[in-house]
Amino acid sequence: MVDLGTALRQQAQACASLGSPMYADLLPRLADDLEAGGPTAAVLAPWLDAAGPDGVGLRLLGSVHRLVLERRAGGLGVFYPSVGGTWSAEPGWDAFRSLVADAPDAVAEWLDRPPQTNEVGRATVLMAGLLALGRERGLPVRLFEIGSSGGLNLLADRFRYVGADGSSLGPDDSPVVLDPAWTGVVPTGVVPRIVERVGSDVMPIDVRSTEGRLALTAYVWPDQVHRHERLRGALALAERTPFVVRRQAASAFVADVALVEGATTVLWHSVMWQYVAREEQAAITARIAELGAQATEAAPFAHVFLEPTRRTPTSEHEFLAVVESWPGGERRILGTSRGHGVPTHGE
Repeated sequence: MVDLGTALRQQAQACASLGSPMYADLLPRLADDLEAGGPTAAVLAPWLDAAGPDGVGLRLLGSVHRLVLERRAGGLGVFYPSVGGTWSAEPGWDAFRSLVADAPDAVAEWLDRPPQTNEVGRATVLMAGLLALGRERGLPVRLFEIGSSGGLNLLADRFRYVGADGSSLGPDDSPVVLDPAWTGVVPTGVVPRIVERVGSDVMPIDVRSTEGRLALTAYVWPDQVHRHERLRGALALAERTPFVVRRQAASAFVADVALVEGATTVLWHSVMWQYVAREEQAAITARIAELGAQATEAAPFAHVFLEPTRRTPTSEHEFLAVVESWPGGERRILGTSRGHGVPTHGE
């Protein structure tokens, strides 16, 4: 089992590879302070035996970021780009460590909640799938999502997508601009009409509440200002677009999905499958097969997803953008993407 200090350093490497030099710098310092018996050790003492997937480092960083956003972090805010500051390694770490030492209870408030984001950049994959389905059938879409978090990707048709070739799809005045949304083969077509938007999550976030908006913002890494801009735009769209996110396990939610004539029923998910127990994965997969068998030309069904997936049993995992459609059961790899979804490289 990996010890907590090692897990913090491993998370630092992941943050570096995903474009957050601020967190890549902070996490090894937290590991050093933990191992030296500093303020970090006292705050993280209950979590020393936590498994790597618990994301203790990201829990701590999200809790502190929340204090910054609430203006409860003293002078630390001047180092956080999310509130207009600039990260500077040595003075930034000094201010961070002082906050942990002076306000350990406040810092620890969110350690018992897993980090939760709602990456609207992943809508690049969803929209590519919807465009492909639209070219085939041209029907309106009933959109269902598992692992929805706050449900912001249910608003995919309200975003603007700019291709690397300069093309653009979606409303010109959208507050969410994904640029570049796509590289390589850029999808084309007409943005579909979405007539139903329903999601599920075991811990849904109410994006129309102050608490929900704060939570999603706090877990976006502070130095990734482009992600904050996308999130703010999506939250604004959520205020004026009806959709529902149910507090429901994914398997139970999918069991309730039914096909209707005159619309394409689409089940969508992104970067959540690894958190679903194998028994539940099996139940969801079986239900997808059932819906596929029930599909007709008048009531088609599709499964669109972005998950770490192997092309073949011996291949390495990639973030593959995949669409499966029925009747027919065709499976197509649309391209490759990233954990945050932008850009998606079309094939």
